[in-house]
Amino acid sequence: MQIGEEERAKLKNFSTDQLIDLLFLQVRNIWRVDGLYFLGIEEKFGTAPATEIDANCWISLAKIEAKELKKIFGLDKVESIKDLLELLSNTSWALYQTKKEIEISENSGIFRVVSCKIQEARLKKGLQIFPCKRVRFGYLKSFAEELNENFEVICKTCPPDKKPENCWCEWEFRKK
Repeated sequence: MQIGEEERAKLKNFSTDQLIDLLFLQVRNIWRVDGLYFLGIEEKFGTAPATEIDANCWISLAKIEAKELKKIFGLDKVESIKDLLELLSNTSWALYQTKKEIEISENSGIFRVVSCKIQEARLKKGLQIFPCKRVRFGYLKSFAEELNENFEVICKTCPPDKKPENCWCEWEFRKK
């Protein structure tokens, strides 16, 4: 989807710092809306229905993001784990998670969220840890498979799993 010419011209007048700040404001807003609608559904119908709706939304978003990122970066097909993780690091989810680690080896890659803004915000509000494994796994699997059907995702840890000391969640990506 292309931005309109008028909006494009306006954005060209911004400094690089202003554009970066504006980008991250929009990323934070996506997550604010996600959190607010989730909390509303959770409050009215419970965690299980809210999680089901959330999981389906993120599966759809993953496919859209993967297609759009391939276009932005000029890629027809993604063959390497390195490229997969490069694209993943540019998703709204990864950009929002500012404390993360990425490790790439010849045959696999790890994406680790060290400090999860979503979980930490829930704890600060007095809410329980959200069992996000189903939502995040569906998102990451859909994202990876949209890039290349030969990619697989393995959850190393994610709530409701017992939280290790060094991270909130950890995902491994491999070629089948």
